[in-house]
Amino acid sequence: MKRALNYSPQAAALLDAGKIEFDLYKTTEWPSMIADAQRQRPAYAHFPFLAGRDDIGKVGFERVEAALAETGTPYVNTHIAPRAADFGVDMFADDPALTKRYTDAMLRDIATLTERYGADKVILENANYDPNYDIPIAVIRPALITRMVRETGCGFLLDLGHAKMSAVYFGMDVIAYLEQLPLDALRELHVAGTRYSEEERRLVDHYPMTDDDWTLVEWALRKITAGEMPQPWALALEYGGAGPTFVQRSDPVVIERDMNRLSALLAEAHLVELK
Repeated sequence: MKRALNYSPQAAALLDAGKIEFDLYKTTEWPSMIADAQRQRPAYAHFPFLAGRDDIGKVGFERVEAALAETGTPYVNTHIAPRAADFGVDMFADDPALTKRYTDAMLRDIATLTERYGADKVILENANYDPNYDIPIAVIRPALITRMVRETGCGFLLDLGHAKMSAVYFGMDVIAYLEQLPLDALRELHVAGTRYSEEERRLVDHYPMTDDDWTLVEWALRKITAGEMPQPWALALEYGGAGPTFVQRSDPVVIERDMNRLSALLAEAHLVELK
């Protein structure tokens, strides 16, 4: 299993200083970010697709395939996250007929990817409760996430932070929510810190890890080492980034602390060997 970290100038400086270690950077599909990252470590591309929004053309296959060729990224990912407004409803509308419309739209977008790359090379990421992205609550239920993985034959990209945010919205125990997801199809794992936003009155992610977030990481590592879910090809710490959006979320103190703790947990679980 590869240890990955979001590319950021701050992470690059820490790596140069010998304060952190990992195997590869997680980047966008942007050529400039890939080039910056690969000056230090191999990179893999994480694509911005949102199944159900007919948005594959915004990136385009030419750019996808250039990123795949440049990085050797083994999977094409997409979130399963239509936009409620595209269906003329608000995100809280929840009935079987509407769920079918969401499902049909997501399946069409996923089919566009699987027909080109094969289902074994496409992974579906669980979305989260997020009014900013207008994600319908129907599609963050574990049953529908599982259905999408089963019907398409794709792999599963488990984002622990997303799962936590959705479980809290539904008033569910987070582990109980996680246990209902298609864990046997795990191919990639994302870890991100969460915090409560007073302004938005909800959990948000891509922040420093909290004790509760580490508890979920430890749960996942126990499941993997026990053989209860497959070992993913990569585990990515999603803190930090490039550009103005991430200025306040790329603290080098946090990157050093959280990356080193993650490495220690992986070594303790015998999933990586520290140099």
